[in-house]
Amino acid sequence: MTNQEILSHIDHTLLKASASWRDIKKLCDEAVAYKTASVCIPPSYIKRVHETFGKELAICTVIGFPLGYGVTAVKVLEAEEALSAGASEIDMVINIGDVKNRDFDKVHGEIARLKQTTGSKILKVIVETCCLTEAEKIRLCEIVTLSAADYIKTSTGFGTGGAVLEDILLFKEHLGSQVKMKAAGGIKTREDLEAFLNAGCDRIGTSSAVALLAGGGHAVS
Repeated sequence: MTNQEILSHIDHTLLKASASWRDIKKLCDEAVAYKTASVCIPPSYIKRVHETFGKELAICTVIGFPLGYGVTAVKVLEAEEALSAGASEIDMVINIGDVKNRDFDKVHGEIARLKQTTGSKILKVIVETCCLTEAEKIRLCEIVTLSAADYIKTSTGFGTGGAVLEDILLFKEHLGSQVKMKAAGGIKTREDLEAFLNAGCDRIGTSSAVALLAGGGHAVS
């Protein structure tokens, strides 16, 4: 797998609260130069990035991030604002409390509302696997499939753990064929990147891939 093949699956990510415009612009410049799948940025920067880079970049942002326990109406409004500002991909965090309460109809309803809002744009559902039992992960695979979301995503990167291959393999067994997988959180080596892609991930969220693969700013092969 070439470096460019890997980079084409990367959501080049910067979600730190302290991220400045200088930091975000550098991220976007790298994404354009190395042809990553998207940039994943805070909602507050979408409009400026869209105005600066236009169609050069696919803009991904996060909704209900990172804890997910905001009410559905607020998540819908966040998504509407993000799409209006220029985002084309939405990564939403589920309400993990609803999962723990076994209120799966509510989880399904919220994801379905967000997919209705995003329409033809991409919706990725962050389930925060480090907080879940195996049975909950399986149930969420079923719910994400029924909700017609585009991706299931392992982690926010802000939880107690990130992506592990075992979860990707579990997802593959229980997701509908139309749902893709995104791994995020703690993926920092080339071996990790290849392993997750070979396991079936279509996207990887990381801040490390460009620096790791582009090596000093030289051309990527």
